[in-house]
Amino acid sequence: MGDGVYVGRAAADAALDHGWLLGHFKDPADSRHSEALEIKWGVHPRGDERARWVRGEERTALLVLISGRFRMRFPERDVLLECQGDYVVWGRGVDHSWCAEEDSVVLTVRWPSVPGYRAEPDG
Repeated sequence: MGDGVYVGRAAADAALDHGWLLGHFKDPADSRHSEALEIKWGVHPRGDERARWVRGEERTALLVLISGRFRMRFPERDVLLECQGDYVVWGRGVDHSWCAEEDSVVLTVRWPSVPGYRAEPDG
């Protein structure tokens, strides 16, 4: 880390902050500290679902399906991601939830990284 370069493995590093790899919550001396965005590596077994809806979202988000079958839920509709590379983007103020219909791996990018927000297990 002393040279400003960090090399990691998503599965191992994700376990340290509930899946989040990059964001304001990392130590400022860590190359993965960012106030611009947050990145999460999400590994979800079949049937895993968010315990509660996210309400009043303050960020814009992009979720990309790496593998599996993953359903994003929004107030007006559901979006099913079923082919590798399928993705969905939602903006500030859009309530959402999710459910893994098969064992799934997803990559989520959110921006900005909101100070005061803590990485949560269901985030």
